[in-house]
Amino acid sequence: MARDKISLIAYRDDSCDPKKCTIKKLEKFDMVRIVNRISQIPKSTMLLDPTSDFVISPKDRSWVQSITILDCSWEVLDTANLILWKGRRALPFLVAANPINFGKPFILTSVEAIAATLYILGERNLAKEVLAKFHWGLNFLALNAEPLAEYAAAKNSTEVLKIQSEYII
Repeated sequence: MARDKISLIAYRDDSCDPKKCTIKKLEKFDMVRIVNRISQIPKSTMLLDPTSDFVISPKDRSWVQSITILDCSWEVLDTANLILWKGRRALPFLVAANPINFGKPFILTSVEAIAATLYILGERNLAKEVLAKFHWGLNFLALNAEPLAEYAAAKNSTEVLKIQSEYII
């Protein structure tokens, strides 16, 4: 049975430099739809939220039709509004490959977060397609090859957290 392609959505509050914004670049390639109000985010989406108590796992693929990234300043975002989404998920331990935060754990660009999510959900080709738009993009998959493969093979979020604990010392 063929699965529908996952739609990519980004909530942007325009707090970052549009010339450096990875989401704005994806928009130029018609790979992401940008919304500028939280109310425009579909309630059925997987909302990537690092403050979530739930970590993403391959098991989530059964219900995910869209992924929404919060491309904004976390210092000004009212996270109280985010509890309305049942599909809020955090990413497990990964390391940034972007030039600004290279090698730093958990400090990913929006495009790295989207690609990691797609990879864990079994959408590896789409993850590569998204990252290929950036000269450093595919390095993200190389840098995180081992944990991404393990997360993508996990049965559920409990296993993902167990795998993550092996990387965080």
